[in-house]
Amino acid sequence: MNVLLFEDQLELAHQLRSELADYGYRVTWVRQLTSALSQLEGGGIDLVLLDLGLADDAGHSLLQRMRRDWPRTPVLNLTTLDLLGDSRLFGADGNAAHDFLLKPFAPAELRARLRALGCRSFGADTECLDLRGLSLNLGAQRASLNGRPLELSRSEYLLLSALATRADRVQTRRVLEEQIGSSVVGRASNVLDVQISNLRKKLGEGYVRTVRNVGYVIDRRTEPRGQPS
Repeated sequence: MNVLLFEDQLELAHQLRSELADYGYRVTWVRQLTSALSQLEGGGIDLVLLDLGLADDAGHSLLQRMRRDWPRTPVLNLTTLDLLGDSRLFGADGNAAHDFLLKPFAPAELRARLRALGCRSFGADTECLDLRGLSLNLGAQRASLNGRPLELSRSEYLLLSALATRADRVQTRRVLEEQIGSSVVGRASNVLDVQISNLRKKLGEGYVRTVRNVGYVIDRRTEPRGQPS
């Protein structure tokens, strides 16, 4: 996901760029309103991360332009406690961001907000699923883990989608085999086992659980025990 970071604090900007890059985000950092508008006009920006307290009211100026010219691009405001009383943060004038995060914040909280907002950049919220750091955009057929895009084959994505959209419900082998294409799966085939193994390598341990003699399930609340290498 391409993130536009509008922030004038050098130390914070460097920190955010480094953290988000580590999780697979492509971050463009700007410090001036004209530069931010130029990036948006050039296209390709999926989400804007904005410091509400920028000098000369530049943050609110950008929000106003975005609501007019790029209304579908999500905005996450970084703000401070003393700015929570600003009505523009909550949309009294129609120029609110989609969400806000109060400084100081934990990196994990920032990633969670970005994952949720990122779905809006590619499709309707109803087409998005967020499950313990695993995010699926069902409309765009994309998946990511803790902000990092997952490179999945067609069969792997279909299998993951079948499990994630029915979390906590055991899916039988027959149902899952049908999901990845009956034309390539025979009664004695081990294609499903191979795809499950591939998914586990990419997701890490703790996501896909085997239910012996029945099938597989992804649990909503079980914390993953490790991450893929």
